[in-house]
Amino acid sequence: MDDLPDYVRDNRSYWDAQADEYATAGRRHWAESEISWGIWGIPEAEARLLPDSVEGLDVIELGCGTAYISAWLARRGARLTGIDNSPRQLETARALQQEHGLEFPLILGQAENVPLPDASFDLAISEYGAAIWADPYKWIPEAARLLRPGGQLVFLGNGTILMLCAEEYEADGVADERLKRDYFGMHRFKWPDSDGVEFHLGYGDWIRLLRDSGFEVEDLVELRPPEGATTSYAFVDATWARRWPSEEVWKARRR
Repeated sequence: MDDLPDYVRDNRSYWDAQADEYATAGRRHWAESEISWGIWGIPEAEARLLPDSVEGLDVIELGCGTAYISAWLARRGARLTGIDNSPRQLETARALQQEHGLEFPLILGQAENVPLPDASFDLAISEYGAAIWADPYKWIPEAARLLRPGGQLVFLGNGTILMLCAEEYEADGVADERLKRDYFGMHRFKWPDSDGVEFHLGYGDWIRLLRDSGFEVEDLVELRPPEGATTSYAFVDATWARRWPSEEVWKARRR
């Protein structure tokens, strides 16, 4: 690991330590038949983040974690490959593959440097994987390299407004109406009570990066939880998330 960037090493250690905590959620998601998204579990039928059909598509999940999204898509006829930076997360994913009798390749590695040929995939997807845990100035061009012309990139992460309003320490409570940090210059986030390193950009920076990397932006979907929704995460509640987007999804097409 000595030759890896510092944030890659930090995030590998962080997610190896978190792996047991996320195994239960991974097992629950693997057992679900319907696709849902994000911390509010918004159904795909409502969010409409995926193509109408994924049957026969070559798909890579960038930062797959326990690989439940890969499992959902594989059951719908896609040919999946997952890559993740955490050996412990991949241990869980492989155990769940065996439990469910569903095999697809799982690679230990980084979304910024995927050991696969150019133009290998029709769809690249990330839900809180590479989307926030890899440097976008490295993983977005890599996603473009991996996709065939006309291939689609879909990634879900924290809402930009949430990142400006979230408390510095999770123990301080949920996001409120106050801006707590600068919008200009958003990139690398190191929270004081976390050993991991996150990455978040402003809207203009995302658009320029995607276009410079060979993508046409198709949509920005700002997810809104239904009334009465709950989440196990302490940094935001449904009252806030129904007023401002706590999660956003970028959809882009490879030129």
